[in-house]
Amino acid sequence: MELFLAQIVNGLSLGSIYVLLVSGFNLLLLVARVIHYSYPTVVVFSMYAAWLVLSLTGGNVLLASLAAVVSAVAFNMATAPIFHRIMKKRGEVDINTTMIVSMGIGMILTDFLSHSVNQGYPISFGGFALGDGGGTIFRWGLVSISLGQVLALAAGALFVLLLFLLVYKTGPGRSFRAMAEDPNGAKLVGIPVFKTSLLSYSVTGLLGGATALLIVALLGSASPGLGDDLARKVLAVSIIAGLGNLQGGLAIGISLGILESVIQGYLAGSWSDAISFAVMLVVVLVKPSGVFGSKV
Repeated sequence: MELFLAQIVNGLSLGSIYVLLVSGFNLLLLVARVIHYSYPTVVVFSMYAAWLVLSLTGGNVLLASLAAVVSAVAFNMATAPIFHRIMKKRGEVDINTTMIVSMGIGMILTDFLSHSVNQGYPISFGGFALGDGGGTIFRWGLVSISLGQVLALAAGALFVLLLFLLVYKTGPGRSFRAMAEDPNGAKLVGIPVFKTSLLSYSVTGLLGGATALLIVALLGSASPGLGDDLARKVLAVSIIAGLGNLQGGLAIGISLGILESVIQGYLAGSWSDAISFAVMLVVVLVKPSGVFGSKV
């Protein structure tokens, strides 16, 4: 029982990271009509930016946090004209093409990190890690709760709440929903489509920078391939829940985090990718639009 409870705690903190990533992924899909497969890679890139600033400033946490957020927003915004031009050239919104382009961007970014930063070796945040091995605030048998896990859960819940308030309770959020419902209709009623799309890139950039900081607190390290690993999980969660379904992504992200942690606690080896895609395969065969239904 203690092992089961310990894995539930681990799963909740891991699931909160999945939820934040899939929320940003789905928002871009709904508003900008882009399958930004490399979005988690942008998050990992911002982790590297924070690490570089920490190294250069002798451990200034404030500047490192700012670097993570600014780099995520800047890189996200820099990709917006690329996707916009591609869709304009094709004369239609082709989300399949945007996924391929995004995968290419992710590959370039991953190769840059693996060849140009820390000689390709994983980076470590040392004493700034508040997850396993540091920052333990409660222990009962095998059950150990760290400050990083608490921070990931609490901050994850707060950021998701703020995102949902933005989408459902504000003027920009109404524009987001209008574009998600009918981009052409939104344009006809005077909504600035391109500016609204840019706003979605900036919002998801902010969310990505915050997520990067939570991963730092939870894991304390990163590698160039981490973005690819997270991208596969985000895609799986989004397809299982239903593409573009924000509420479904919340439920499936938490559920997948718990499922992975529980199974890893009882089975040897890493089964996380196999579990994610086995579940995705079953859902696609039984209910192609996802458990909660696609919004795209």
